[in-house]
Amino acid sequence: MTTAAVSTTAGKAAVTTTPLGARRTPLLTLLPRDGALAWVRRGEGLVAWGEADRLEVSGPGALAEATAWWADRCARTVIDDPLGVPGSGPVVFGSIAFDTVAGTSVFVVPEVVVGRRDGQTWVTVTGDADDHHAVVETSPQHAATSIGRLAYADGALDPMAWCGAVATAVARIGAGELDKVVLARDLLVTADRPLDPRRLLLRLAERFPDTWTFAVDGLLGATPELLLRRTGRDIDSRVLAGTAPRGAGAEDDRLAADLAASAKDHAEHAYAVDSLADALRPHVDELVVPDRPEVLTLPNVRHLATDVRGRQRDDDAAGLLELVGAVHPTAAVCGSPRATAARVIGELEGMDRGRYAGPVGWLDSRGDGEFGLALRCAELTGAEGGRQARLFAGCGIVAGSDPIAELAETQAKFAAFQAALED
Repeated sequence: MTTAAVSTTAGKAAVTTTPLGARRTPLLTLLPRDGALAWVRRGEGLVAWGEADRLEVSGPGALAEATAWWADRCARTVIDDPLGVPGSGPVVFGSIAFDTVAGTSVFVVPEVVVGRRDGQTWVTVTGDADDHHAVVETSPQHAATSIGRLAYADGALDPMAWCGAVATAVARIGAGELDKVVLARDLLVTADRPLDPRRLLLRLAERFPDTWTFAVDGLLGATPELLLRRTGRDIDSRVLAGTAPRGAGAEDDRLAADLAASAKDHAEHAYAVDSLADALRPHVDELVVPDRPEVLTLPNVRHLATDVRGRQRDDDAAGLLELVGAVHPTAAVCGSPRATAARVIGELEGMDRGRYAGPVGWLDSRGDGEFGLALRCAELTGAEGGRQARLFAGCGIVAGSDPIAELAETQAKFAAFQAALED
């Protein structure tokens, strides 16, 4: 049964978009400390704050209910949008649970959005929010205030117990129960002083400019994986699976070459690409899937990456959230076959993923939007007076996976967020 907590605005809402020209103020410096919403890559994207409306939903029909809710809200909105580009006009930010049936997905309609695309900047205001507040830059020094010492603690499983779960998964793969399963672990960190999301977002964006830096309802990170982008009828996705650490000098080159030639990593990657493509095919024409992945290099790790493109059929009525529901979870974050992998995750991980590894992003009133996967992320829990965060990292387990090597991979992935925490 679907359950929801909805705050709706009575009557018609007014949404006004105002072009700001070529203003170059860094988007992430505009955010207030509380209620930050963000989707930024290479200095462009959307930042927002305030809460004009909100939906929390779970159950078998969660994304269908969210789709209907957003459509109803847009139908009751008086829109003044002279730009008409993706992300202008009414926008909702979403952070969807990994398990959309059992988990709670959150959708927030902000009061103020500042967007930038192709050098053009704009501000969108809902209702009576003060649009002047939207273009006042936050002091970078204020956002960079030290949080002091950090204390780490194991999450649901300690490292050795997690390695035992990986070994069990490998044995079940060897027995033919499934082909791949993604196992994640969590890590708790407590700081001396409250965690400021602006500090974390600015540092993530600076170190990982080619990822999508995101924040929705306390979940924030820098994801390298784009689940789905919809622009008009065009659909894009970036699939990542297969990972190698970075090294120094010649060792780094060797690690890159090993990843490019690794049969194990290519097999893991193929499951992820096939699961996405198979889910998209009923909805799209002209699906383009490259024969071989490229090697994507990030400051802390490398991945095998495939960019998939297609055009949604003219007779297909599915909106972006419905398409997201059709493809999620892919084998990149769950496994293959999907249902078996999801069951094995529930049996072995020992934790509730919440919105980790779920779709995160935004949707506008035209149906355009972008959703990535909530990876390289942490949830600011509010525990310990706002000083605690829960970090996540996962690995794709296939035949031949080594538990100790997979543990090292999670440590490399944790390092992306840990670097943003440290002074």
